Amino acid sequence: MKRITLLRILLRALSVLPLPVAHAMGAASGQLVYLMAPRLRHVVMTNLALCFPEMPEPERRRLARASFRELGKQLLETGIIWFGRAERVRQLVVNPESLDELASYWPQDRGLLLAGPHLGNWDLTGLHVNSRFTLHHLYRPPRQAELEPLLTEVRERGGGRSLPATPNGIRTLYKALRGGALVGILPDQEARGSGVFAPLFGVPARTMTLLNQMATKTGAPVLFCFMQRLPWGRGFRMHVIPAPRGIDDPDPEVAAGALNRGVEECVRLAPEQYQWTYKRFRQHPDGNPYKNSQGNR
Repeated sequence: MKRITLLRILLRALSVLPLPVAHAMGAASGQLVYLMAPRLRHVVMTNLALCFPEMPEPERRRLARASFRELGKQLLETGIIWFGRAERVRQLVVNPESLDELASYWPQDRGLLLAGPHLGNWDLTGLHVNSRFTLHHLYRPPRQAELEPLLTEVRERGGGRSLPATPNGIRTLYKALRGGALVGILPDQEARGSGVFAPLFGVPARTMTLLNQMATKTGAPVLFCFMQRLPWGRGFRMHVIPAPRGIDDPDPEVAAGALNRGVEECVRLAPEQYQWTYKRFRQHPDGNPYKNSQGNR
């Protein structure tokens, strides 16, 4: 409990920083981590080599360094986004009309599914959407159980609802979607004990089927949505992108392929802001590790 109290104090202290200052500090911190964390750097370089094999090695290293700088920015901006005044947080988004765009895809007689990849700042995406709508979303409980109340509190600011990724939470999410609600799911987490393999940047990746099943069973349209961090602390821009065709296909592999194409489309808009530190390709269809495997390192 003391650690959570200290974390709250630290984040509240960081919340008063101007965004350009937080991003400058974060970029410097991220560059330091790049230099001092070889295992994490290995994961990033492996991901980039798998996803961008055509990219020259020096360019991949530049992208890796940039991704660490963006990771540092994300960490240092957390206090502002989690504990900043609601009006200040709203003003961070340079295109508030993006919520009108989102609403234009929302049928009057059905719910709407938002797929938010680990790209840019996904917490700000949720808070921005909650400033006008009520977003129901799934989450995986953190490994540090004492963090869960804090994460739930932050992500339910503005009236959102956080549901654990349990059978009961999924049933509640279905009920909300059938009732015409707005539902958000992170589409690029490795499926645990389920899912199908589908190409992600041309590499087979075990991919969730939940989002596709929800779209198929409820008829809810799917949008991809992410908050891109702008340079020099100028704020964020929310992107709203209709899902590729086939995301509601009854064939789970076809639907998963469409889901991953949607993730790719988002990532290509801001590749340095994707969470390349995540071991996305640990599982292989034939059970063998990939070349330069991420394994359990």
